[in-house]
Amino acid sequence: MDASRNPDYLRALAEAVQAFRDALEDLLKLYVPFGVHVARGIAPPVVPRDGAGDEELAKRRSRVARAAGRATEAVGLTNTYIMVSGAGPIDPIAAWSTITEPKPLLEPDNVLSACDSILGRLDTKIRRAEAEAPPTIGAASMHPLVWGAARPLWVDRHFRQAISAAAETLIAQMKARTGRYDLAETALWQQAFSDKAPEAGKPRLRWPGDPMAKQDVKNMNDGLRFFAPGVQMLIRNPATHSINEMPEQEALERLAVMSLLARWVEQCQVEEAPTSP
Repeated sequence: MDASRNPDYLRALAEAVQAFRDALEDLLKLYVPFGVHVARGIAPPVVPRDGAGDEELAKRRSRVARAAGRATEAVGLTNTYIMVSGAGPIDPIAAWSTITEPKPLLEPDNVLSACDSILGRLDTKIRRAEAEAPPTIGAASMHPLVWGAARPLWVDRHFRQAISAAAETLIAQMKARTGRYDLAETALWQQAFSDKAPEAGKPRLRWPGDPMAKQDVKNMNDGLRFFAPGVQMLIRNPATHSINEMPEQEALERLAVMSLLARWVEQCQVEEAPTSP
């Protein structure tokens, strides 16, 4: 994805620029103006104030340098260069240290103002990116039953095993809801969504509503009868019996399918066979 169209990336970059600006202002508290009005362009614009310890100066300069490194991509992304006669376009963040050196390329106000301009331009880019961004799907937004089982393996990038773990947890939930511990997994799905009436010891899962009165209810029951066993055979079985790792994108797509099935199962009602009088 183009970084200039990624709202999360742009927000992180704006935070990095703000952190750089804050660190630079903190450093400048240890300096006083020097060559701004006298020998401008020759002497450093600022020099350490009396009593500023070398250790504290070094500590704050290091903080600014690290912050500059984290914010380094912002200038190019926003095209916020400063034109300096004889030197051409200057990156104000990369060249920040020249404000404390002889023959400086920039002065403190140049760098601080450039940061403000960068932040404004990034804010515009963020709003535009948010307006244009397509919907996104992430593993952590999946059904909690599915993601809870997959997460420990997923974060270690064991995607196939994560899919297998999520599928096993979903099956365990189905067995608990139906009490059918006597069936193999595929048969469990088939019998749970069978169109036959429930029998003693053989409850069914049904989509809420009257299938005779509402076509949508009938469609859901008919669809789940094929969809649920299909998920078992096409997603759980290959993930469990294979030894090959799975690409993250493929795993994410499979996780999304299981998440959808888990949500539908959660909404279904358990129908038991009527008890004998």
